[in-house]
Amino acid sequence: MTFTMTKQHTIGELISLSAGYLESKGCNSARLDAELLLGHVLGVDRLDLYLNYDKPLNSREVDEYRKYIGRRGQRIPVAYLTGSREFYSLPVQVDENVLIPRPETEFVVDKTLEFLEAGQLANILELGTGSGAIALALACQDPLFRITAVDISPAALKVAEANAKRLGVDGQVRFVQSDLFEKVTGLYSVICSNPPYIKREELELLPPEVGVEPALALDGGPDGLEFYRRILGQAASFLEQPGFVVLEIGWDQGSQVRSIGEEAGFTWLETVKDYAGQDRVVVFRWA
Repeated sequence: MTFTMTKQHTIGELISLSAGYLESKGCNSARLDAELLLGHVLGVDRLDLYLNYDKPLNSREVDEYRKYIGRRGQRIPVAYLTGSREFYSLPVQVDENVLIPRPETEFVVDKTLEFLEAGQLANILELGTGSGAIALALACQDPLFRITAVDISPAALKVAEANAKRLGVDGQVRFVQSDLFEKVTGLYSVICSNPPYIKREELELLPPEVGVEPALALDGGPDGLEFYRRILGQAASFLEQPGFVVLEIGWDQGSQVRSIGEEAGFTWLETVKDYAGQDRVVVFRWA
């Protein structure tokens, strides 16, 4: 870092200095990042920061904050620095082995829940669980929901299992190391997934923060559609009748994924738009 922080600085001054530094490093949400990281260091929320805006920090707090701001200036995502990201109102722990949960992925949870009846036993399969965010959000909605959460990465599954235990739903979620359906058995009411969907040639064009995330969770093959072909080509064998498939997609992939599903024999139900009005989730029905 190129600026000096001393123990004489107040919370407000530190936030302003840090925001300016992060902005110079290309961080789009510089002030928010500065606030979140200072809140993390002090163990308080953003409101508390502003209620104590003129409070000076001691040298230990300043030194620790400097380290966090320095790493954020290197474009390490805030969620990796704090080790947590909120998803579906749940605190989900993350590290560099898993994709950071995005708000738009909550639409996958919402649509999956539409096909499940509260208080009724239901089996759900999530492919590519990563941190476990989708599976855990579903499990927390009803104690009778049973989720099989699959990932090819043992490191990701370790993160997901820890999240399940911390949230008290480890009895509802079964984690399986598998390349999609390879080691999956049984039939499910719903199969859901946020698969890798970035075109391979576009990976190097992503913002630095995204480039830090695991390529396994991003690389959708040459045209970004590889995993949709694999999932929809095999899903019918693992679905009850009727059964449903809920898939997150890239903003420009709606019509292509719909075609892949229909060619595999599925009935397209809808393509859901996200908060920005972009296509985000495609929903299919089997039989």
